[in-house]
Amino acid sequence: MSAWEPSWAVRYVSPNATVMVVEDDAFVRELVAFHLARAGFAVLEAGDGGAALRALGAADVVVLDRMLPDVSGMDVLRTLRAGPHARTPVLMLTARASEVDRVEGLDAGADDYLVKPFSASELVARVRALLRRASPARRYTVGDLVVDVEGAQVRLAGEHVALTRREFELLACIAAHPGRVFTRNELLDRVWGEDFVGTDRTVDQHVAQLRARLGATRIETVRGRGYRLVEAPAA
Repeated sequence: MSAWEPSWAVRYVSPNATVMVVEDDAFVRELVAFHLARAGFAVLEAGDGGAALRALGAADVVVLDRMLPDVSGMDVLRTLRAGPHARTPVLMLTARASEVDRVEGLDAGADDYLVKPFSASELVARVRALLRRASPARRYTVGDLVVDVEGAQVRLAGEHVALTRREFELLACIAAHPGRVFTRNELLDRVWGEDFVGTDRTVDQHVAQLRARLGATRIETVRGRGYRLVEAPAA
C-alpha cells in the first residue's frame, strides 16, 4: 500500500462541529438533521428565521432555507454577515434553482448553494467542505502520538509514521476524542461515508493495520462495543 500523500484532502471533520438547520418544512428539516447527525455532527433545528437569529452564535455552520416565514432566509443571511458571527459558513438550501437566484444568494454572503431535491451524501459532503475551509489548523496530541490534520502527518515518539489515506482518516477520527469508544458503524459512517458498500470487517482490517504501525496496544478493543485510542498503551 502507498504511504499517505499530503496533497490528498482529509475528509474527516471533528464530530464536535454543530450545524444549525433552518427550514420551515418539518419533514425536510428532520430529514436533513437526521443525515447530519448520522454523519457525526451535533444538530440544532430552527423552523423560522427568528428562531435562527436567536441561536446563530451556537452554530459552526448554517444550512439555511431561502423561503422562510417571518424573517426570510436572505434576511437571516444578511443579518448574520453584518453581526459578530459573520464568518460562520452558510449553505443555502432552496427549491429556487435559477442562475439569478443562485447569484443573489452567493452575493448576499452564502458560501455554497444546494438546490432541492438533493442527495443526503452531497449535503453532508458540502457541510464538511465548508467546515474544512473555515477550521483553524487541527492537531491532536495523545501521549507521544501527534496527528497533524492540516499537515497530513503522524508522528510517534518524534518519528514520522507513513499511513495510507484511509488509515490517516480513521486515526484522525479516533484521535479527536481519545478514550471515547467508537462503534464500527460510527467509524464506517464518519470515515468511509454513508454510501460505503461493504461490511464492518473493513474497520477491523484498518485497525489491525494501524496497530501494526503504531503498536498493538495503542488502539484498544472494547468487547461488544468498538474501538478507542488510549493515551498510555499497556506495556
